[in-house]
Amino acid sequence: MSQPSPGDELWCRRFHPAKNPAARLVCLPHAGGSAPFYLPVAAALSPDVDVVAIQYPGRQDRRTEQPVEDLAILADRIYEVLRRQPELPLTFLGHSMGAVLGFELARRLEADGRGPVRLFASGRRAPSTYREENTHRSDDTILAEVRRLSGTASALLGDEEMMRAALPALRADYKAVETYRCEPGATVDCPVTVLTGDSDPKTTLDEAKAWAQHTTGSLDLRVFTGGHFFISDRSKEVLQVLDEHFQAERSRTVG
Repeated sequence: MSQPSPGDELWCRRFHPAKNPAARLVCLPHAGGSAPFYLPVAAALSPDVDVVAIQYPGRQDRRTEQPVEDLAILADRIYEVLRRQPELPLTFLGHSMGAVLGFELARRLEADGRGPVRLFASGRRAPSTYREENTHRSDDTILAEVRRLSGTASALLGDEEMMRAALPALRADYKAVETYRCEPGATVDCPVTVLTGDSDPKTTLDEAKAWAQHTTGSLDLRVFTGGHFFISDRSKEVLQVLDEHFQAERSRTVG
């Protein structure tokens, strides 16, 4: 295992550090999102779980850095950080763009013999399901999409200065996920739990079920009431699913 680098802290945010965790959950934000989106998850699962929320370049305290416009490059950079972390049973939770990123990270870590025990893919259709989307090509379409999805960034829409600051990261993230193409036949070995909203305009039920094509393990589909950001609106229910997972993992390892 490589030794952690001082720069890794730019990527890995531990809002509730755990002294002797039994497992690690790596949380990957949506397009335009940032690490604090997962503060409720960190609060709920600590101290038994080392909750690591990833902070992408180009936002908040990393706003002076160039955002990454290529999802494969972003996955490569995060992979290098994660492989230097102390070894623990690893779970991924990614919402929207973060779900695809989690899939790509799982593939890289499995090739390295350090794959996750499960991937939670939230608010995103399966990697092989393609829609023609070009939101990233204009600021107007980006802002319209943020309004439509009623994401956490929508609160910034009335603040022109804050929106100007957020647009470069939004544009880069949308470009990264909209230009991503899944390698044909790509799979992970870990089981996948798909979390989806029953009225999410970005993911139909069939598109969510198609994640089954991308794992040689089992597929667990959980449908919640809500739109694209059901993960926030139904946070208690989502946290219960995560807690059940970690309880089962503890029982399995102890047993």
